[in-house]
Amino acid sequence: MVYIGHKSDDGRIQPLKEHLEGVAKLAGAFAVPFMGQAHAERTGMLHDAGKYSEAGQKRMNDPEHTAKVDHATFGAKMNLEQLKDPCGASVIAGHHGGMPDLGNRMSGEGDGTLYGRMHKDLSGRLDASAFWQENDIEKDNRKIFPEWLQKERLPFSWQFYTRMLFSCLVDADFLDTEAFMKKGEKPEELRGHYAALKDLKPLFDQYIAELKEKSKKAKKEINGKRNEILNDCLEAGEGKPGLYSLTVPTGGGKTISSLAFAMAHAKQNDMKRIIYVIPYTSIIEQNAKVFREILGDENVIEHHSGVQVDEDEKHTMEENEALRKKMLATENWDAPVIVTTAVQFFDSLFSNKPSKCRKLHNIADSVIIFDEAQMLPLAYLKPCVCTIGELARHYHVTAVLCTATQPSLNRMFSDYDKNLTVREICHDVAALQTFFRRVHFEDAGKMDMDGVTEALTQQNQVLCIVNKKITAQQVFQKLPKEGSYHLSTWMTPDHRTKVLKEIRERLKNGLPCRVVSTSLMEAGVDVDFPQVWREKAGLDSILQAAGRCNREGNHSAEESKVVLFSLDGGVPKHMQSNLTAADIALEDAAYPDESPTIEAYFNQLYRMNGEKGLDTKNILDSCGKYTFETIAKDFHLIDSDTYTIYIPTVENAEDLEALREGKYSRALMRRLGRSAVNVYRWDWKKLNESGKLERLDEYSAILRDPNNDYDEQCGLKLDTETGLGLFE
Repeated sequence: MVYIGHKSDDGRIQPLKEHLEGVAKLAGAFAVPFMGQAHAERTGMLHDAGKYSEAGQKRMNDPEHTAKVDHATFGAKMNLEQLKDPCGASVIAGHHGGMPDLGNRMSGEGDGTLYGRMHKDLSGRLDASAFWQENDIEKDNRKIFPEWLQKERLPFSWQFYTRMLFSCLVDADFLDTEAFMKKGEKPEELRGHYAALKDLKPLFDQYIAELKEKSKKAKKEINGKRNEILNDCLEAGEGKPGLYSLTVPTGGGKTISSLAFAMAHAKQNDMKRIIYVIPYTSIIEQNAKVFREILGDENVIEHHSGVQVDEDEKHTMEENEALRKKMLATENWDAPVIVTTAVQFFDSLFSNKPSKCRKLHNIADSVIIFDEAQMLPLAYLKPCVCTIGELARHYHVTAVLCTATQPSLNRMFSDYDKNLTVREICHDVAALQTFFRRVHFEDAGKMDMDGVTEALTQQNQVLCIVNKKITAQQVFQKLPKEGSYHLSTWMTPDHRTKVLKEIRERLKNGLPCRVVSTSLMEAGVDVDFPQVWREKAGLDSILQAAGRCNREGNHSAEESKVVLFSLDGGVPKHMQSNLTAADIALEDAAYPDESPTIEAYFNQLYRMNGEKGLDTKNILDSCGKYTFETIAKDFHLIDSDTYTIYIPTVENAEDLEALREGKYSRALMRRLGRSAVNVYRWDWKKLNESGKLERLDEYSAILRDPNNDYDEQCGLKLDTETGLGLFE
């Protein structure tokens, strides 16, 4: 008898044994970097074992008129009861719907946990005897589990390994099935075909040679210093895998230098890919553009909310194979260079869903650059640190913490594993900070709104960054109309882009340009003001703001002021510890941007938040209990209880009508996202109760009267303040 694994729409049959062996082979290959090959192969052979039964084959032959067969639970029972393998059992149980919580032996059948599902009576419908007759697998776990895992005592490592095993299985299952459905193509022919990093190295070397030649001709002192940083990165790239920091002041060329380290390091240590993890989509687009120019468009994949694709959309790309290939690569990250968000990266690593987890195994064997590393949210900092440490310990990963304001994470890494140490790439960070110091700081103390407005009015070109959106609007309203601009997340992305274009033109042409903004101007926005005013905040925010002043070094530091001030009315609750830590660190500091000051700030901040404040959802405790589903629900790097309001324009009228008709697609949502504003619960409730919203669903609406309720200068008209949106 030929047991059926899959049937195609055109009637072709894939034998079940062929499918299991294909998945086992792929999964095993994926697990090689962390020595999990044997375990992944066995799990691949067992994942569809329940289809060997009479009930399973009836379902294969007549899927519409035959009751569903819970083959995932059946395979999990085989793993847990016969092979004593809870890791494999969790993986197989979740390979369609997501890994469940482990539960315990007292769990009831209906609670959805792995142990609860073990109570499910499948004896009348499923029988494993045919599987064992047709397949021979290794049952000794000592020969199956990686040696390092058998010695591992950290619960975090075990749950992390289980999720990586899950990734290997689900990606292999997807690929083998996809290959069969594509008329018998081989999985290795269906995906991949990217250049190896070692083959891209000559392109990068050529770019660097040309860059250095241009630097020599320019004869600028700053170019010589950037070359020093570049050479430090190339030299450090010859080192062994592990944890590194790259502390480069604004203007030091860290984007190219970090890529130089990654390319050299990947070649030296035979690593497969480079992954850039970045907080803002705006920075992603900038950096990805640079990488594509150097390494080729086809070798760089962006993966964030602006590039995801629907299944339906894939079929429209058949005629554009290059675009289709890129979109498919976002599913499992099999390209040589990946540029993604911190949200996408960490949320996936704590997910339990096949679609999010299938790419995780491709993080192994990688150089990972964490750009603007200081922006990892405090509420999830310890789980993020443990994740980075675990990747470095067991998955042949090198992680680079890349920023001008280096967070003080050495102690957290060593607390997790005393052998984890962070190596700084640059030889003399203090000298770099002195060289690139382009501003001087002044403390204006406490001011009122009128005082700030008067000071800004006296300047021809100035940027003022405040802590609240409502404050930004109030200061802006008091400024002269000519040459004054407002920026905040109460404005749509398209609106902000248009305003930023005008700002850059006026700065370039020396015209009056006074900008009042929230913190969204602090990172990823390339502007250069002769003077910056910053409402007091965390030290990292202050230094990011300073990076918008004299950015190109066209003036002396004495001419370029960063003025700190405080306003009546206090600071938002979520910023209070940052502000207090900054005040303490700056008390005896010679310069705010020196490493000892920055380190003192972060150490103080971590102490003030305490253990609970650095893991507010008890993720690490949950990891020890193998609660995969619970962790996935609790871990969201950006905890934003927000609602979406679409602002009608002439350009989006057709898309909004499609939305009203329920014609959802990711392409539609991406386009409409450019004309949307996200608000918090209180603002949503207020707008809704006043009849200003045309509700679409529980979390989204269309603004009824944009002419009255959306200002062409300040955006959505609101008079409350419930939070700051820092990430996109």
